[in-house]
Amino acid sequence: MSTPTPEDAADRETASAQGSGLAAHGVSGHPSTPTARLVGALPAIVGFIALAIGVTVTQETYESVQSGRGAAAFDEPVQAWMVAHRTPWLDTVATWFTHLGGKFGMTILATVTVVALARRWRTWSPVLIMLWATAGSLTLTTLGKTLTARARPPAAQAVPPLETSASFPSGHTLNAVLVTSIIGYLVLLHVRSRRVQVLTWCGLALFATLIGLSRIYLGHHWLTDVIAGAAVGGAWAAAVILGHHLYLRLRADP
Repeated sequence: MSTPTPEDAADRETASAQGSGLAAHGVSGHPSTPTARLVGALPAIVGFIALAIGVTVTQETYESVQSGRGAAAFDEPVQAWMVAHRTPWLDTVATWFTHLGGKFGMTILATVTVVALARRWRTWSPVLIMLWATAGSLTLTTLGKTLTARARPPAAQAVPPLETSASFPSGHTLNAVLVTSIIGYLVLLHVRSRRVQVLTWCGLALFATLIGLSRIYLGHHWLTDVIAGAAVGGAWAAAVILGHHLYLRLRADP
């Protein structure tokens, strides 16, 4: 593989984003036409809405945790239900699976995926976008745990190995939602097949959901920790996607 320059990568990505976006909506002609501009703005609008929803859900969840009302009222009942339905084999499967969302597991999965995509598409943009996204997620996770210092569920209810960091938000869930969202965005940006796009997003959504459920099942997090992690991860992913999309649009405009 020849080493592409950043300018070549950005130009190819801009052309791919324009072509796939216009083709998907049946729009032809120069990108400066009003219809094409509206179609090109749709990802930015969706990204902004997703960002707003993520921030709102995070704020509401944090307030419910602080007050003990709202979603936090379901923490203990959901935890009790999970504990009551544990089985030895499922404990083993959930423990193995949840490690995929940890620092080492998610780092390996994200790195292998974006490097493979970069080599296949001959552009370094997947690597750069993922680095930008994960740097922010680590900061948000650390900041959230430091500010709340929330205790995890009782150790007696947790499946070993036990974790000692603060509980809110769930870092595994946050990073799983973030990484899967970025990978899904990259697929939408570069892959033309609608079937591949749908199957990829369904698989990624299932993966992130199971990571979150595994955290509750194993007694490592409360329900609201997982909700907050998903909201923060989704909001930050939306912000990164929105920023990148606007960058592509600015490059495309004369």
